[in-house]
Amino acid sequence: MNSFAGGGLAQREWPRLERELLARGLQFDLIQESSGDEALNRVQNLPVTMPVVAVGGDGTVRSLIPALVGTGRPLVIVPLGTGNDFAGMLGLRSGHLEAAVAHLDAPPRQVDALDVTITEGERTGQRAVLLNGLGMGFDAQVALNMTRAPVRLSGLARYGWAALVTLRELKLATVRVLVDGREFYHGKSALVAVMNGTRYGGGFQISPVSDVQDGEVNVLASGPLGPFRLLLLMLAVLRGVHLGREGVHHTPGRWITVRWDEPTPLHLDGDLHGSVREVQVRVLPGAVTLLHHQ
Repeated sequence: MNSFAGGGLAQREWPRLERELLARGLQFDLIQESSGDEALNRVQNLPVTMPVVAVGGDGTVRSLIPALVGTGRPLVIVPLGTGNDFAGMLGLRSGHLEAAVAHLDAPPRQVDALDVTITEGERTGQRAVLLNGLGMGFDAQVALNMTRAPVRLSGLARYGWAALVTLRELKLATVRVLVDGREFYHGKSALVAVMNGTRYGGGFQISPVSDVQDGEVNVLASGPLGPFRLLLLMLAVLRGVHLGREGVHHTPGRWITVRWDEPTPLHLDGDLHGSVREVQVRVLPGAVTLLHHQ
C-alpha cells in the first residue's frame, strides 16, 4: 500500500479495505514501506504463487512491475490513487473496494507491458517497465503542472486544470517517430503518447483502440497544432473520438523510437522523468499475470 496515493486516500481507506479482506477470510501481510524500492524488495521475496494486491494509483502499480514481469506472480489492483487510469480501463472505480477485492477469485489473464529505455536525456540509460503508457511534450508538461493544481481538485478535474495552464505555455518541437523500424511521423508536434492502456490523466481516452492482450503498443502523435486546435483535440480525447481527425497520427507497433530535436519532458504512467531527446519502447507480450473478471 502506498500511503501517499491519492493525497492520502489509500491510508484513509485502509481500515475499510482491511475489513473487506478479513470478511472474506483472507490471510494477508500489509507491506507499507517508506520507499517504493523497499516495498519492491519485500514483494520480490514473497513466493511467486502469492497474489499481490497493489493499493494505490498507476505509480504504485509501476513500482511493483519488476516483481511481476515474467514471474507469473498474480496482481490485483485496488485503485486509490489520483488518476487510476489502468484500473479505470479495467472498469475498476476508486473507492469500490468490494468489487476490486472480488477479483482475487478471478482467473488469471496475461497482459502486455512496455519496456522503456531513455537513450538520450537527463536520465540516459534508465529503464522502466510500464503497464499503462508514457507521454512526451504536452502530456508530460500537463503532469508537471498538475503539481501546481489546487489541492481540492483530483482526478479528471486536476488534469483539466493543468491542461489549460499548459495550453497557455505551449511550445512545439520537431519529432521523428519510428515504428517497427519504419518512419511513422516526422515534423512539428505538440505531443507523442505510447500506450498499452486506453487512457491517461484521470480519464482522457488517448488510445481507445488499445488492447492490453494484443501484443502491440499504440502510438499517437499530434501534428503542428496551435493552442485552440490542441484544446479541441483534448476535448475529443476526453470522449475518445479523436482518431482519424486532421493532425492526429495513430498506429500500432511493437518497437518504437521517438526522437526530439530538443529536450522534451517525459512522463511514465503519470510520473515525471525529466527531459529527454530519445526514448525507445518495446512490447513485452503477456508479461504480467492479472487477476480480473473480463
